[in-house]
Amino acid sequence: MKKYISFLMFVALAMVSSCSDDFLTIDPTESQASGGSATEGAIDANVTSAYQILLFDTYADNQYNSIVFMSDLRSDDIYKGGNDAGDQQLLYHMSQFNMNPSETPEGLWNIYYTGIARCNDALTSCDNAVDVSEDRVAELRSQALFLRAYYTHWLWKFWGNIPYFTAALESPYMAPQYTADEIYDFIMADLDEIIDLDALPMRYDTGDEGRATMAAVYMLKARVVMYQKDDSRYTEVMSEMNKVVNGGYELVDFASIWPREGEFCDESILEVNHLPGEYGGKTWASGWSGYGTNLPAFISPNELKNSEVYQGGWGFGPVRTEVFDLYEEGDVRREASINHFESDDYTVRFQNTGYFMAKYAARIGYNLPPGDQDLNYENNLRIFRLSEAYLNIAELITIDGVAVDGGLTAQEALDAVRTRAKVGAIAPTAANIKLERRREFLGEGMRFWDLVRWGDTALLNEDNAAFSSTRTWSDYMKYLPIPVAEIDKTEGEYKLVQNPGYN
Repeated sequence: MKKYISFLMFVALAMVSSCSDDFLTIDPTESQASGGSATEGAIDANVTSAYQILLFDTYADNQYNSIVFMSDLRSDDIYKGGNDAGDQQLLYHMSQFNMNPSETPEGLWNIYYTGIARCNDALTSCDNAVDVSEDRVAELRSQALFLRAYYTHWLWKFWGNIPYFTAALESPYMAPQYTADEIYDFIMADLDEIIDLDALPMRYDTGDEGRATMAAVYMLKARVVMYQKDDSRYTEVMSEMNKVVNGGYELVDFASIWPREGEFCDESILEVNHLPGEYGGKTWASGWSGYGTNLPAFISPNELKNSEVYQGGWGFGPVRTEVFDLYEEGDVRREASINHFESDDYTVRFQNTGYFMAKYAARIGYNLPPGDQDLNYENNLRIFRLSEAYLNIAELITIDGVAVDGGLTAQEALDAVRTRAKVGAIAPTAANIKLERRREFLGEGMRFWDLVRWGDTALLNEDNAAFSSTRTWSDYMKYLPIPVAEIDKTEGEYKLVQNPGYN
């Protein structure tokens, strides 16, 4: 069920006095001077401020930059959709691999760099703790390190060669630019420190849902290591995936995950807690406040009628017909992941297939006023689910050759996911495991990154005039162009260098 815990809105860093089941709703009562001594409440307020960034991605700095949609957009699972090719033209150009430095998702760039800055402030406050136990400081420090690694990993995936900083910047607020490999090392350093601190539980008790756990740390580490293809880390990642599957989580009925009743379920390792407008809605004027998400409106069919569960939206992200056909008969994930509507039940829009993403679809009663309702759906974003750990195990064994060493076999891991999906056992071949990930994570922002790390980007090429989608992949397209506005802000030794292919 919905956990009514909400994120504080910070103009200046504030602090809360405790960390209980309402840790995100307590009014601020103290504050910390920049760089000064920090009480437990001041540290927690800094950490809470860093968590707040998770709420902002779908209307990132007033841009429609949902992290899962922006990830799926370049995959072979969905089309861009919307009213026409020019409706949110940036998104169409992304889907066609036709990007330029003046047209790139700056909203994500801005919110995640703000997130890094807030994490740095939180870590500074940990360093300046007064009258706080070492265990508590270690716990809060671990959460801040996790968030910094999480925000950095998205910038790293999208842009690769990026500026990075671990302390407050002074005017003119410029930082050194590093290579993608160097950024990987920074991310791993944060994750390694968390693991060494050993201060986070594998799973929090009721009331602290939404905070980073050791399971979330392991899941982020797996994503980063496997994307980097760092085989020197595969054995430890395999061990950690087995810890996660034995860490107090369990697979649940797939369809039950996505309504409000399935939020923070036993399969959920980390999710973002969105709330409807009545708890403080976003407005068109500001993407830096509020608790809701516009992703459901974005991906739902326009002017939908004759549904007792779903309501209409803007018609972006139609699912490709061939993806619907990838599911086996009886696979419960198909209907839970894809909605099919007859064309006379909605207004047909650009690149229409009749299929729409269902997991985060606009549900009736999920966007209560006040606030601008399309921006304020309460659908939680699931960041990590247990099934990913199972499929990571199967992949590490089958594709990467990691020894089982007392943990689950590839067959056992694959069987666990398929049994839950109500389909029979298949051999854990590379092709089957890749297909299983595609079926399992449709609409969750995984497919494009999987194709890139597997080297399967030839599957992204197409010449499909019927759906206005003609695109050719080149390896430099792994990274987007760095926003020209950001390059123009830098000078001298800090002058940003554009990613290759976009000069």
